[in-house]
Amino acid sequence: MAVDSLLSSPLGPPACEKDAKALQFIEEMTRNADAVQENVLAQILTRNANTEYLRGFNLDGATDRETFKSKIPMVTYEDLQPLIQRIANGDRSPILSAHPVSEFLTSSGTSAGERKLMPTLREELDRRQLLYSLLMPVMNLYVKGLDKGKGLYFLFIKSETKTPGGLLARPVLTSYYKSDHFKTRPYDPYNVYTSPNETILCPDSFQSMYTQMLCGLYEREQVLRVGAVFASGLLRAIRFLQLNWQQLAADIQTGSLNQKVTDPSLRECLAQIVRPDPNLAEFIARECGEDNWERIITRIWPNTKYLDVIVTGAMAQYIPTLDYYSGGLPKACTMYASSECYFGLNLNPMCKPSEVSYTIMPNMAYFEFLPHEPNSNGSTHNSPPKLVDLADLEIGKEYELVITTYAGLYRYQVGDILRVTGFHNSAPQFHFVRRKNVLLSIDADKTDEAELQGAVENASRLLREFNTSVVEYTSYADTQTIPGHYVIYWELLVKDSTNSPSDHVLDQCCLAMEESLNSVYRQCRVADHSIGPLEIRVVKNGTFEELMDYAISRGASINQYKVPRCVTFTPIMELLDSRVVSTHFSQSLPQWNPERRRYKK
Repeated sequence: MAVDSLLSSPLGPPACEKDAKALQFIEEMTRNADAVQENVLAQILTRNANTEYLRGFNLDGATDRETFKSKIPMVTYEDLQPLIQRIANGDRSPILSAHPVSEFLTSSGTSAGERKLMPTLREELDRRQLLYSLLMPVMNLYVKGLDKGKGLYFLFIKSETKTPGGLLARPVLTSYYKSDHFKTRPYDPYNVYTSPNETILCPDSFQSMYTQMLCGLYEREQVLRVGAVFASGLLRAIRFLQLNWQQLAADIQTGSLNQKVTDPSLRECLAQIVRPDPNLAEFIARECGEDNWERIITRIWPNTKYLDVIVTGAMAQYIPTLDYYSGGLPKACTMYASSECYFGLNLNPMCKPSEVSYTIMPNMAYFEFLPHEPNSNGSTHNSPPKLVDLADLEIGKEYELVITTYAGLYRYQVGDILRVTGFHNSAPQFHFVRRKNVLLSIDADKTDEAELQGAVENASRLLREFNTSVVEYTSYADTQTIPGHYVIYWELLVKDSTNSPSDHVLDQCCLAMEESLNSVYRQCRVADHSIGPLEIRVVKNGTFEELMDYAISRGASINQYKVPRCVTFTPIMELLDSRVVSTHFSQSLPQWNPERRRYKK
């Protein structure tokens, strides 16, 4: 088989022999997807046969799909939480996995207001690294010459803690960046960063961002691609440049480093990079000093070929702003992953964001798919649903992803809704539709309807002494500001106009809502500065009746109409904004303490 026929690409053969091997691997995995899946399941069940969890279902050593499907139930995180908590508390017996859990990866999904703990094994780093190793060989098919320059990526570690049993609990990317797989990665001319490891591994978000930006400015002519994990992260970097360009230019002018950068390893590292460059300093001052920041990315980094950011799912809301700052550069969404498992990659990374499809790599875990009916009530306990295997999916249909992993998650509902768009060989390709039940999201946060309801109820308690209550509410994620922020529309019933709540009280309501939201939201607000202060917009009385009238005029049933708890349709948002009588913001930060042990016995 000719190497250049491995993947359909208008750009010809792989860039090098190493790429050819990676593309060959993709072909082998996807051509034999069903057989690979059968083998993965057998491996997982064989090695974990004597775990407490699997013994409880009397598999009796069976490793075939039929027995597995007939005996092992589909589960959620809440089902597994008691077992996970035992591991977190220090129980080292083989509960879920025969191999020892090396650490917990904290999911951005939440349970009871806190991050979920996902057990992982040391070997999972190898699997994740394998998927990373496939990204550039695919990208090199579509973009030539990436070995002739560097990538400016804004990458960060986040806070970590320990469980009562002494295991680390941290986000999956923090785990990866702090691993030898990342820190001692072999040199690859197609994958060189402007940011030294020290800048990425600095725990202080300001110092990390400042030094990564400074390195990127010094190497502006070398930069061929600009990226972050999420679109929101790249926009946060642009906002950081808007706020700090004068100090950055001053450092470049004098060849000195801002005194706010206090980390000794950073100062030592940057001493090798920082040098006086008056011409560059003058250029930055000229470009950044203008009011117009349209195309600022290509103005400062003129050789940028594409942006490497996730713009699918909730991140799609940032596409217009990215287009403004980049002049419409292509946006490459290269891979699909979560804390639970890395899933697959985009074999056509330069496609339009609306056309992004991820190809599941069948060696990463055992995958099943729950047919998703948008209007079903979600009940699965009375009549177990029929899960579909990876090779048996139907194009155009939507499914919820269910995984079985080497680390001991069995038939676990991830909560991602996917639509099948096609197949690469026999491996399905998916468009990411959304997270199930997620109402609001700005960055890594995910707020569902129940959590928003609880936050509104907690905040409205502050109104009781004024004989005032919240009649109705809705919300949206405002991404026009950087950082984005939650906007909550309230219609109030004020029973005593002589004693109505003051602006200060309503500002306090904003903070009370933030205090009620989960720890991921609060970390984004306090530590990452990736979410702005929550805003409450009070609307005129009768506004939500008008909202219902509008919905009915568009064909909604008056008997079945429910107030939407999140709005995205422009005419509805315009109606709400035209009825706003006052706006209020959280005036201080909510409580968030990274040192507090959140994973209690």
